[in-house]
Parts: sequence; structure tokens; C-alpha cells
Amino acid sequence: MALYEHVFLARQDLSQAQVDALAAQATEIVEKNDGKVTKTETWGLKNLAYKIDRNRKAHFVLLNIEGPGSVVAELERQTRINEDVIRYMTIAVDEHEAGPSVMMRKNERDKKRRENREERD
Repeated sequence: MALYEHVFLARQDLSQAQVDALAAQATEIVEKNDGKVTKTETWGLKNLAYKIDRNRKAHFVLLNIEGPGSVVAELERQTRINEDVIRYMTIAVDEHEAGPSVMMRKNERDKKRRENREERD
């Protein structure tokens, strides 16, 4: 089985529940096509480097996928149709990262820095 990482950006005006529903929908597509989602991470609402379709921010979601190439083709086809997704990217990887991704570790590190700063003030 091939390994893939699929990241998509959802519009900024969606609620967290709607973003979770998009991730669940993507997982359902993968599982219908004989694939498996091993990890789903929601990175939260982040600033974009530039405007995309009048959006300055977007909800970022990562899916680690195991499956044949046809799974990726169908997932990208369905994602392209969805109006709530403004960008997506799927890449093939040699192995999935164990534990939290770099983005999740960065969020935790930033949170600790904020807490330390508040304690000093």
C-alpha cells in the first residue's frame, strides 16, 4: 500500500464543526475506495501568506492515508468539487511521521511560550 499525506485548507467562515465534517467526509471517501486514514489532525485557523478567493485565513487539516493511487484520484476529484475547500495538496511519502506533526508541535511550543510570558508579567 502506498502512503500519502493530504492537506486541505477550508474557508475561514466555517465553524470548527463544519471543518470536522469535511475531514469526516474525506475519511469516508478514502474508506469507500479501499484505503485507510491513519491520522487526522486539525491545525486550526491560521493566517495565509496571501489572499486566496478573498480569504485571509483558513482552517488547515492533515490526513495520513494508506491506499492505492485510485483513492487519491477520487479524493482529489471530490475535493475539487467542494466549494468549502480553497486549496489542497496530496503528496506520496515513504513513511508517516510517528506522533504529532511538526505543526502540532509548533502549536504546543507557542502555547508554552505564551504561558511563560504571562507568568513573568
